[in-house]
Amino acid sequence: MNKHTKPLLPIFVFAFVFVTLPSNSFAQGILGGHVTGNIQFDGQFSHRDSVIGSSDIPEKLLSNARADILYTNGNFSAGLRYEAYLNPMLGFNSQYAGQGIANYFVSYKTQSFAVTAGHFYEQFGNGMTLRAYEDRYLGLDNAIRGLNVVYRPWNGVTFKGLVGQQRYYWETRGLVRGLDAEVSLNDVVKSWNEAKTRLTFGGSFVSKYEGDETIPADIPGYKLNLPHNVGAGSLRMDLAHGGFGLQAEYARKGQDPSIMNNYIYKDGEALWLSASYSKKGLSANIQAKRVDNMGFKSVRSVSGEMLYINYTPSITKQHTYAFLSMYPYATQSTGEMGLQADFMYKFKKETLLGGKYGTDIHLNASLITGLDTTLVGGKGTDGYTSSFFGTGDTYYGDISLEVAKKLSSKVKLTATYGYMLFNPIVEGHEGDIHHNHILVADLTWKINRKNVLRFEAEWMGSDSKYDAAVDDKRAGDWIMGLVEYNFTSAWFISISDQYAYKDGIGNYYNISAGYTKGATRLQLGYGKQREGIICIGGVCRQVPASNGLTFSLTTSF
Repeated sequence: MNKHTKPLLPIFVFAFVFVTLPSNSFAQGILGGHVTGNIQFDGQFSHRDSVIGSSDIPEKLLSNARADILYTNGNFSAGLRYEAYLNPMLGFNSQYAGQGIANYFVSYKTQSFAVTAGHFYEQFGNGMTLRAYEDRYLGLDNAIRGLNVVYRPWNGVTFKGLVGQQRYYWETRGLVRGLDAEVSLNDVVKSWNEAKTRLTFGGSFVSKYEGDETIPADIPGYKLNLPHNVGAGSLRMDLAHGGFGLQAEYARKGQDPSIMNNYIYKDGEALWLSASYSKKGLSANIQAKRVDNMGFKSVRSVSGEMLYINYTPSITKQHTYAFLSMYPYATQSTGEMGLQADFMYKFKKETLLGGKYGTDIHLNASLITGLDTTLVGGKGTDGYTSSFFGTGDTYYGDISLEVAKKLSSKVKLTATYGYMLFNPIVEGHEGDIHHNHILVADLTWKINRKNVLRFEAEWMGSDSKYDAAVDDKRAGDWIMGLVEYNFTSAWFISISDQYAYKDGIGNYYNISAGYTKGATRLQLGYGKQREGIICIGGVCRQVPASNGLTFSLTTSF
């Protein structure tokens, strides 16, 4: 992989040729196959704003671009992705700077067998031992380049095996090997084929290899004796009966001293549980997890979001409204305990609470704490002991109630209340726990088949106050308003403003407009972006402040 290969022009010419081919020629594709793909181009201008902390961009324009091309012909497929970061947009790691072929693969699949060579994404169970995936909005891509084989010898039995190195910006690093097996007893045992109770078991083992390196011990003149091979294994179960479901997975990792845990030798472990019930108009779910020293990377000396082999499932709600998501929670792979409950119910039409059109309610609550630990040593030791059921400091907690109701055939109102606890320690800062109250009102008016008008109002009251020494621009009390108009089913325009009116700093306005035609979408935006953290599924990245223009163009063929 070379970040200084050919310029962007050839790949866009190549993509343009396929997009503009006559439909009958395009459907036939190359050598009787079929070619599809997509292109995305994002750009950003920003200038200095001393109030919000944004700086001038020396290049004036930052851009992230990619083109994915996929060729399929029967059981065979091949693809590549061209990426260009010239230079990376704000919030994306500067090591992405450059351009080139970032991803390529060939694959052959039948009903019982599949093999992929090149770059691939894979997940074992819930990902606690292995999850190779991409999230372009987080700037995260830990694809494995190597060989991935899937074999299904009998109905209900699946084996997976892989070996390769992980993507690290424009390089590959580490060495990862993994095996996974899953058995559906209802498919394997003939007498269970029609049983109402369904049971599936699975297990995986993943190992990494690293050569030796010199890591000084706490005792002068000594160095750590580092393990070259580190393994992690897991067992999982999925039980379902009617509307009831129960899932569980337990993972354990061997001694894995790394920069994430200050090079201690304590084993890692993680437990995830989920119980659910659903029927028409009702669903309920409760999840619990415990994670202890379960960070697992293919290179021990790399910090940050790259080169994670595994993934710890998040059990906090992924909020979409601005103030509910202002303090997102980053999963603490070094140690945490959590509990989440989620409940949804639909009051039927023509009932007291349902009214003419029915009423939907969604209640969610979660609490995350640290572990109850006792320090036993530093670098080169087990580090600490922990009580399995003991809890430490509160890291995060929230509860939200959302009520959605149609007021008429064309008007729908969604009202939300949220209460949140947030400990700055999870972001590496000191300070008191923040207590936030949030109110949201979201009104949608469907004027006609092609025209929709939406209003959104939000308020957040917090006991946090802006401190220049900490410079957390989320502090204080906030209000927000948004108006969005979608018209002719192709155009939209949106105007919003977030204002810290008490004990905070900043007035963040934004105006955006977009146009969609077929598979092509163009969007422009101008305004201010608050410095903060964006999280998806408990994985986060820092977003610096900006003031200027952003644009995005996407198309597929």
